[in-house]
Amino acid sequence: MVAIIKTGHSIRAMLNYNENKVKEGKAECIGQGNYPVDADRFTYAMKLNRLEKQCKLNENVKRNTVHISLNFDPGETSLPKEKLLEIAGNYMEKISFGNQPYLIYQHHDAGHPHIHITTINVQENGKRIAMHNIGKDKSEPARKEIEQAFNLVKAENQKKKEYKPEPVSARVRYGKAETKKAIENVLNFVVNNYKYTSLPELNAVLKLYNIEADKGTENSRVAKYNGLVHHALDEKGNRVGVPIKASQFYEKPTLTNLEKKFTANKIKRQPDKSRIKTSIDSAFLNGKVIILPQLMKQLQKEGIDTVLRQNTERVVYGVTFVDHKTKSVFNGSKIGKEYSAKGLQDKLLLNQEKVGREIDYSRKELTDVLHEHRTSMGISELTNFLEVLMKVENNFDYAPRQFKSGRKKKRNRRNL
Repeated sequence: MVAIIKTGHSIRAMLNYNENKVKEGKAECIGQGNYPVDADRFTYAMKLNRLEKQCKLNENVKRNTVHISLNFDPGETSLPKEKLLEIAGNYMEKISFGNQPYLIYQHHDAGHPHIHITTINVQENGKRIAMHNIGKDKSEPARKEIEQAFNLVKAENQKKKEYKPEPVSARVRYGKAETKKAIENVLNFVVNNYKYTSLPELNAVLKLYNIEADKGTENSRVAKYNGLVHHALDEKGNRVGVPIKASQFYEKPTLTNLEKKFTANKIKRQPDKSRIKTSIDSAFLNGKVIILPQLMKQLQKEGIDTVLRQNTERVVYGVTFVDHKTKSVFNGSKIGKEYSAKGLQDKLLLNQEKVGREIDYSRKELTDVLHEHRTSMGISELTNFLEVLMKVENNFDYAPRQFKSGRKKKRNRRNL
């Protein structure tokens, strides 16, 4: 069993998320705790008012909602509702929420059985239940005890899988619930798991899944109100359909909320910088000529995507590295000057020149050696042998196409 705890500041949004699932036939409210009547007799107003009324006892608590999901192994699909309710009640007691009002929803929209529990952290006496380290101090011990007591599959025994949401397809017609849901799935995963420190860095990850966050042009209405919208992109990176406001998604990935993550992520991602740096440096250590596409392919094998930023003339002016193993995102210049777009260009050209010089030197050295032993083979044999050994498939005059400016290309064409 895996337990996930999230806090928020909107009781209505938390409740609506689960109630909308019920309306779509993807969930059902199967139980409650500390409500005056059974769940099957609730109206929406009764569910909401019970939670809101108790939260008003301490209006200083801003993040007053607690949304918990208990996720079971895919093989445990036969768990009856009675057992799910018992597990939920047991879990709430162990994390000190046993006396809080809560609702239990069983969801049917994933490949594994799971339940959601909606509650609040303001008690009947108005005091706040501390949430700091609740996952480590209370939830983890509770999870392990429940796995043992109910003979559940232990989380430690399950194979960890890297979740990578499917890109939003341009073939999905905009306006369908599936389109918004697909965007929301990617946003929830990327925003909460990756360590980025700016909107361009976040977009470097989102664009891998055909999504773009946009704060609008300087004088636009979106920018005026410090807003943020999310676009679906087609396979060529073009925006499709009508953008969706960040505030319309359940977890509210608004610019204000993202800016808080920017600050926190600056510290969190620091230990991960060296892995990207080492991976780039290692690509140049094989003594062979390397060009930009080869570098990108080599980094991809290490789990690092290279995202190029280009102007309308397709001239690269920036580069961002997305490390999917550490979930860290770095603009190249933040790793070091030599890892910026200009720095990489210089590094690639220097590598080509260096390897070219080494091959020229090796060719001369080998010629001298063969000359000493010329009596053992004919001139034509010597020539053929030398050409075979020193054959070079790479073109050392190659300059990365992405780094060439449009002006230079025109000049070259005139020369031709």
